[in-house]
Amino acid sequence: MDALRPRDPSHIGTHTLLARLGAGGMGQVYLGRSPGGRLVAVKVIRDEITEHPEALARFRREVETARAVRSAYTANLIDASLQSAPYWLATEYVAGPTLAKAVAERGRLPAETCRGLFAALAEGLAAVHAHGVTHRDLKPQNVILAAQGPQLIDFGIARGVDQTALTDAGFAPGTPGFTAPEVLLRNEVGPPADVFALGATLAYAATGRAPFGAGDPSGVSYRAVHEPIDLAGVTPELSALIEACVAKDPAARPGLTDVIARCGVRTALVEDTFYAGLAALGEAVPQAPTPPVRPPTAPPVGPHDLPTVGPAPYGPPGYSPTRMSRLGRRPGKRWMAAVAVGLVVGVGTATAVVLTQQGDGKGTRGRALASGQTTASKAAGGKGGAPAYAEMKIDRTLFDSATAQCQLPSEERSSDGFMMVIEDPDNPDRNGRVLTLDHRVRIGFRDKYPPATKTPYYVTVSVKPPDDIDSDTGKPVGGMRITSATSGYTSTPLDLYGGADQGDWKYVTYPDDFRQWVRGKAYPAIPLTNDPGDWTVEWHHIRTPTDYSSIMCAGFAVK
Repeated sequence: MDALRPRDPSHIGTHTLLARLGAGGMGQVYLGRSPGGRLVAVKVIRDEITEHPEALARFRREVETARAVRSAYTANLIDASLQSAPYWLATEYVAGPTLAKAVAERGRLPAETCRGLFAALAEGLAAVHAHGVTHRDLKPQNVILAAQGPQLIDFGIARGVDQTALTDAGFAPGTPGFTAPEVLLRNEVGPPADVFALGATLAYAATGRAPFGAGDPSGVSYRAVHEPIDLAGVTPELSALIEACVAKDPAARPGLTDVIARCGVRTALVEDTFYAGLAALGEAVPQAPTPPVRPPTAPPVGPHDLPTVGPAPYGPPGYSPTRMSRLGRRPGKRWMAAVAVGLVVGVGTATAVVLTQQGDGKGTRGRALASGQTTASKAAGGKGGAPAYAEMKIDRTLFDSATAQCQLPSEERSSDGFMMVIEDPDNPDRNGRVLTLDHRVRIGFRDKYPPATKTPYYVTVSVKPPDDIDSDTGKPVGGMRITSATSGYTSTPLDLYGGADQGDWKYVTYPDDFRQWVRGKAYPAIPLTNDPGDWTVEWHHIRTPTDYSSIMCAGFAVK
């Protein structure tokens, strides 16, 4: 629980906001108080995704699920607003730490406590399934250890058994390491998938370790499909039950009634002294600040007239501008990494691949913004009708360093002579081996066979980290790996055929020349070291800030 920040609203609907509870892929969660004094958890959908139909459909489904499922193991829906932005829902506030936090602070749970938690969560899932709903994202972060018993939270991707999944080709719902093999392989979602997630969650509680290891999400998912779960140190009886729940074949997994019976509990979980100590880790509820009384010497200042106090380090919502270095200068020392970063270069769906800079290296570079935030009225149009930026949009293309390919094809065919390069700007490796970086990547493109005419053809480069990024920390959301599904950070568009020689190389450098544009406002790119894993690079043909399509995809791996 964190204090409210200056840019946070003081009220949502009729609820007074008291503190920040956390952030997720969909939005920010606040602790609030209803007019009658009831504590509520208010989830507000992020501004940058409110215009995406898929995100809104998912949020509405969460509201419908919370309204339908009434159980002792879930927080009841109190209120919601789905008509216009800001979209939000309020549920009753459940005090207590998440299972993830409890294990992080106290270590793995005793076998007896695990059995009691196993049975309670199985009973809670059975109640959810009785409403015709599957949770689809059960994991330690979505279990609250409340004094009255564990609570299941976050039904953002839950759905009825007869509903169509809100996912795109190549992407399965859930979290790597807790998502069942049949979901990963066939997007086959049902109650057995929740049983698998339950077993993986209890493996985490019993060992204090990620059930299928940590690291790259694709590697974790591969192990969940093909390799046994990590149960070293777990008692044989509990280990056997967990292994049954995480069987690769969904038909081989026990039903929830059988799980409860095999736990063999004899007392209520709330009577377990170890569990009671975990529930006590919950934080005290802050009080709403009393506004100071000021003499009526001037009209009250409107919310849009207030200055933003204190910078938000990386992005929306509410990023406060800070000076950014211009192109060619190194980023400030405040975030420079002290360790080297490994970069594996790979290219997929490419017509031609260039691993070293060619020519004299005097190609035109993208121009960096003078500040971290610019309004759309000033930046929507560039010189000569060129688009000045590319708005962030849903983009599910991902690069996989294991195959050196992107899993989705480009949206538009590039010219036959289109070439690109990804290199270390400080130490180019002309043999295409693993590159060693400190903090930057240089990306170039050219057309080897430019047309005789000089009709402008603008290209913007997008670079996105492997995970969804928390706008406040600049690191993966909630400490968990949630696959990035946006275009990430984009460079200023450059004319492919501009310059004295139409075949000149054009270069941009990450993070110097990249921003994330949301509704005409720009937010700085995060350091490479913030999110190790496979980063995706796409070259786009851009016509307007909101109209651009990919023409080539590649990527690199940050170690």
